[in-house]
Amino acid sequence: MAITEKQLISDLKEKKFAPVYLLTGEENYYIDMVSDFFEKNIIAEEFRDFDQTIVYGRDVDMHTVVSYAQRYPMMSPVQLVLVKEAQDIAVKEWDLLAAYLEHPQPTSVLVFCYRHKKLDKRTKAYKAINSKGVVYEKDRLYDNQIPAWIANVVSQRGFSITEKGAVLIAEFIGNDLSKIYNELTKVFIMLQPGGVINEDLIERNIGISKDYNVFELQDAIGRRDVVKCNRIVNHFAANPKDNPIQMILPLLYSYFIKIMLYHQLEDKSKAAKVMGINPYFLRGYEVAAQNYKLGKLASCIGYLYDTDLRSKGIRNTGSITDGELLKELVFKIIH
Repeated sequence: MAITEKQLISDLKEKKFAPVYLLTGEENYYIDMVSDFFEKNIIAEEFRDFDQTIVYGRDVDMHTVVSYAQRYPMMSPVQLVLVKEAQDIAVKEWDLLAAYLEHPQPTSVLVFCYRHKKLDKRTKAYKAINSKGVVYEKDRLYDNQIPAWIANVVSQRGFSITEKGAVLIAEFIGNDLSKIYNELTKVFIMLQPGGVINEDLIERNIGISKDYNVFELQDAIGRRDVVKCNRIVNHFAANPKDNPIQMILPLLYSYFIKIMLYHQLEDKSKAAKVMGINPYFLRGYEVAAQNYKLGKLASCIGYLYDTDLRSKGIRNTGSITDGELLKELVFKIIH
C-alpha cells in the first residue's frame, strides 16, 4: 500500500511494523528522513549491535539481504535490516525478494531505500512489496512549490520567513530539498524563538546577495530599469564564478516564457496558478507584460538563444567574455 511520511512515521511510533518497506522516488530528502527514523527509532540503542543491520546496495546482493532478513532477533522483539542505495542491487536479483515475501520472517523489518528513481512497478518484487508491505513513494516538488515548502519547514522550527526570502532561496538553490534544509540550518542557529528570516539574514548566512541576483535582474528587466540592470550586470561580469552565465540564461528564458503565457491568458485571475509563480510576484509580471509585447518577447528569446550559443563557443569568433555577452544581451532586451 502507498502511504505518506506522516502516516508511516505515526505507525512506526505505535510499533505497527510491516515485514518490508520500499522508500522510493526522486525526492531523496524525504527518503533520507524516513530512513533516519527507522535507523534511530526501531531498535533500542543498546541492542543495535545485535539486531540492526545496515548495508549498501553496491556492497551486497539480494541473496545476502534475504539471508539477513531470515534471521531471528537476539535482544529485541524485532530486528531491522536497512538497505541504503538499494537501486544499486542488480535488477535480475529482485525476484529473490519476491520469493522471500511469500513467507517473510515475522520478526524482521526489512527496509529498502531506492533513491533517485523508482522500482519498476511491473516487477514481481514491487508487486510483492505492495501486497505484503508498505511502499513510500515521493516525487520531486515542482519549482513553484519550493517556496511554500521552505516557509513550512521554517514554521515547523518556530520561525517565519519573508515571501521574497523563500523565493530567493528557491531560485538559487533549486529543488534540492536536502541542500535547502542544510542552508536553512545555518540561519536557524542565528535566530531567537519566533525570529524572522529576511533577505539580509539570507545574504549574511547563506551567501545569496539580496541586491545582485537573477531575481532582481528579472525585476529590473521587467520594469526596463536601465540603471539597475546595468548595476546588476556589471556586478555579475565582475564576479563570473559566483554568477555563471549558464545559470542565468535558463532563468531569464523561463521568465520571458511566463510573460508570454501571461499575455495569452484570458482569465488573469488564475495567472499565478497557471504560470506556477508565487502570487506575491504577479504584479511584477503584469508590469513586464505592459513593457514587453509578444513580438518583443519573441525577439528576447532569440537573443537568449544566440547568447547561449556564443557562450558555448558557437558563433563567437572573438574573445568576448561571458560578462560582455551578458551586458550585450541585457542591452538588446531593454532597448
